[in-house]
Amino acid sequence: MSEFGHIGIVGGGAWGTALACLARRAGRRVTLWSRDPAVARAIAQARTNSVYLPGLPLADGIDAASDLAALASCDAVLLVCPAQAVRTVAARLAGRSPIVVCAKGIEASSGLLMPEVLAEVLPGRPVAMLSGPSFAEEVVRGLPTAVSIATADAGLGRDLAAALAAGAFRPYWTDDVLGVALGGAVKNVLAIAAGIVEGRGLGYNAAAALITRGFAEMARLGGALGAELSTLTGLSGLGDLVLTCHGPLSRNRSLGMALGRGEALSQVMAGRRQVVEGQATAPAVLARAGRLQIEMPICAAVDAILHRGADLDGTIRALLARPLRREGR
Repeated sequence: MSEFGHIGIVGGGAWGTALACLARRAGRRVTLWSRDPAVARAIAQARTNSVYLPGLPLADGIDAASDLAALASCDAVLLVCPAQAVRTVAARLAGRSPIVVCAKGIEASSGLLMPEVLAEVLPGRPVAMLSGPSFAEEVVRGLPTAVSIATADAGLGRDLAAALAAGAFRPYWTDDVLGVALGGAVKNVLAIAAGIVEGRGLGYNAAAALITRGFAEMARLGGALGAELSTLTGLSGLGDLVLTCHGPLSRNRSLGMALGRGEALSQVMAGRRQVVEGQATAPAVLARAGRLQIEMPICAAVDAILHRGADLDGTIRALLARPLRREGR
């Protein structure tokens, strides 16, 4: 048994549930806390999450926690709440065990990436970041999945990877924490753009161009922040970008598709229970890029459509009318 014999999960949504099942498959004791106690009890007792993963049988042996204090004795805690709630929830986590952030986004109020938020809230506590192309439903079903685990301590990264590796789930470790965090945040914004392209019927050529030029924006910002290009071209960057822009289970892509078909944002969001991270991340990405004088026209277009009432077709025309330039810049 690894030193991480007891894993705590904060969050009973689709991804938190999937990671709880994964940890159980890996032979770990698992305790899950959800803000909705009924969800946690259903996962533990009925092996179901009818709210976020309906129809999928879950692993047995997952314990339910009614209080976050119950996770203080865990050997590692996976923080799987929405990105905009990370600061508030993390401040309630007692103990000294490593925190593995599994939320993808940038804090809207501060412009900080998730590991930077944890460094402020829990200074000195070991922090890792788990990200990569991983739909929760496929992880629960045991389909092949590979992700990145980033932490400044290489030994901790190896141990966490070993603790979570199970069956077809393959974690790779790296020390590029900000690179992994950045890829998972920016890809959500670009996935909304990809959905708009599809919903508007702009074709496969446009979809390929969108992903390629969107990745160039991610790489520009990542370079300015000190991220490694090998990280951005890896699982947590390009890999997650491809999945989120094309995969039918992507919430960000589906939001963009609805907007592309002409639906109003308020109408699209009215019936959704799950957070669409790219919506809040778009202005935060632009604010961070602006301070570094990094140009991100696709992300800016998404922000303008979501938050500034920009006309969809006019925004697309403006992107296509941008001055021609040498590729690679």
